[in-house]
Amino acid sequence: MVTLFGAAGSSAAAEHAAASRVSGPTVPVSNEAGFAAPAAQPLTADVQPHSAADEGIQPLPRSELNTTDSRAPAAVVAASLEELVAEQPATTDLTGEMKCLAGAIYFEAKSESLEGQLAVGRVIIARTKSGRFPSSYCGVVTQPSQFSFVHGSAMPSVDHQSRMWQRAVALARIADAGSWQSPAEGALFFHAARVSPGWRMTKARVTQIDHHIFYR
Repeated sequence: MVTLFGAAGSSAAAEHAAASRVSGPTVPVSNEAGFAAPAAQPLTADVQPHSAADEGIQPLPRSELNTTDSRAPAAVVAASLEELVAEQPATTDLTGEMKCLAGAIYFEAKSESLEGQLAVGRVIIARTKSGRFPSSYCGVVTQPSQFSFVHGSAMPSVDHQSRMWQRAVALARIADAGSWQSPAEGALFFHAARVSPGWRMTKARVTQIDHHIFYR
């Protein structure tokens, strides 16, 4: 969600401020909203949504990456995101940070398209670089009142042999390496399209992918 944590009963709910240094009243968000966002000054411009088809197939510059998986494979040239996912190595040998990233993708967007899952992963990565949130994947994912699937700083158990988990791991690797451009690049928040959080008008909309709307 926009914003990726909080109320029980949803994998993308949030009821509290996402960034502690932004002051203002918190706004309750539906259990399906995703990331919670603090009140903020209204923006003067809104970025119009665009589709994944409008994006170029270009990797992010390596200088912008914050790769935390030293075993991540070298960048692979692929004709589509689906092909790139298929080329990722199948493995359960992940660092703790990559488990957090893959877990968030899995629990927040496992039923979404590949582009939608990648976008969720890139939101977490963008947060680690923003200076407004924890600087590690696990720190972002387990930040209080953010992801509702996190209970007591721990994620639920996952069948690591399942196809959905393996796909989430592949997308986590791609997101971590920045080897595929996300249509929602730069977004820090998202929420389910069927809800209307009170803060949505104070942030610049980036795009909608499947059932999530992403904002800066």
